[in-house]
Amino acid sequence: MPEAQKPRLKLYHASPSRSSVTLWMLEELGEPFEIELLSLKNGDQRKPEYLAVNPMGKVPTLDDGGTIVSEVSAICCYLADAYPKAGLAPAVHDKLRGPYLKWLFYVPSCVEPAVLDKAMNRPPPPRSTAGWADYDTVIEVLRAAAAKSAPYLLGERFTAADVVVGSSLRWLMQFKLIPELPEFVAYTDTLKKHPALQRQLAKDEAYARQTSG
Repeated sequence: MPEAQKPRLKLYHASPSRSSVTLWMLEELGEPFEIELLSLKNGDQRKPEYLAVNPMGKVPTLDDGGTIVSEVSAICCYLADAYPKAGLAPAVHDKLRGPYLKWLFYVPSCVEPAVLDKAMNRPPPPRSTAGWADYDTVIEVLRAAAAKSAPYLLGERFTAADVVVGSSLRWLMQFKLIPELPEFVAYTDTLKKHPALQRQLAKDEAYARQTSG
């Protein structure tokens, strides 16, 4: 019998890490994929063979048939556009495309730097120079968005933006880096019902055990 064809999609992944966001996205996509599991504890991400793929030496990195994409939001954006059958992104000229892109990239451009400022107890840069303003502003923007979710950021349509923002809220609340506001809890509880998220959580639990030794 001929050897089974390898999946086109490969995720360089480590668990636990922000790469789990991409794993959830792949589960939502419904396309076959393979996992190249790295052990951060053993320093696999700093080995020459991986640095040749991602010079930053971090996960995730996606290989789509030779197209290499890194950075969580960029990967999710790429996958949603490259595999439109899953319906995870509004079309380019859809009126929802603007807010979709805003939320997709809000986490790395505003949430992460603001939370890092707060966690390290350092004052935010002047608003004229920092694109993320300050922690309180970021939290209020997120709270308002979660409060308006019906049930998702773009209304009834679930998108890659919910994968990125929802994952960030869940992780930040878990580690007490943002408050467990009722709006955040209600929004993330809705996302927990997604079978794809449940599959991601189960797989990551197994992957973490596999690389913990």
